Amino acid sequence: MSTQKSSVRKTEGTVEENGLRLEKEKSEQVIDALNTDLAATYVLYHQLRKHHWNVEGAEFRDLHLFLGDAAENAEEFGDELAERAQALGGVPHASMSTLEEESPVKPEDEDVYDIRTSLGNDLEMYGDIIETLREHVSLMADLGDHTTAEILRENLVQVEEDAHHIEHYLEDDSLKDW
Repeated sequence: MSTQKSSVRKTEGTVEENGLRLEKEKSEQVIDALNTDLAATYVLYHQLRKHHWNVEGAEFRDLHLFLGDAAENAEEFGDELAERAQALGGVPHASMSTLEEESPVKPEDEDVYDIRTSLGNDLEMYGDIIETLREHVSLMADLGDHTTAEILRENLVQVEEDAHHIEHYLEDDSLKDW
């Protein structure tokens, strides 16, 4: 049984005026984009954690550490996205059901796969997130929200770096047949 209080201070989906002086109509567009990125980031976070927990094999240690770091990167980015949405007068997505429903990327199912399959699924998700982030950087610039554009740009660097590391893990082993 839920013990949550019913005193709602701010309804999900509403945008209030903000002290950052970004017009409400522009803030609404920014917050929608931030919530999309937030949802995608948390779906990625949970998938990376799943793979971090289940990785096995000869490269267990390196992959376990990498996937843990990548998940932490996603979690930190999600926090930045949520805080920016709140600063602009919005309500960041927070419930698991909303995050999954609003995410443009879909998580892997509950089954455990070999690590190459799992990393391939991660790389596909990273690629979709990268494309969306690039679109949102342009949108922020068009709306005149240079701070949010910069936050997205800075995090895009890390997202691309993590994706690139996965790409390297998936390459053929360069030590064989020499």
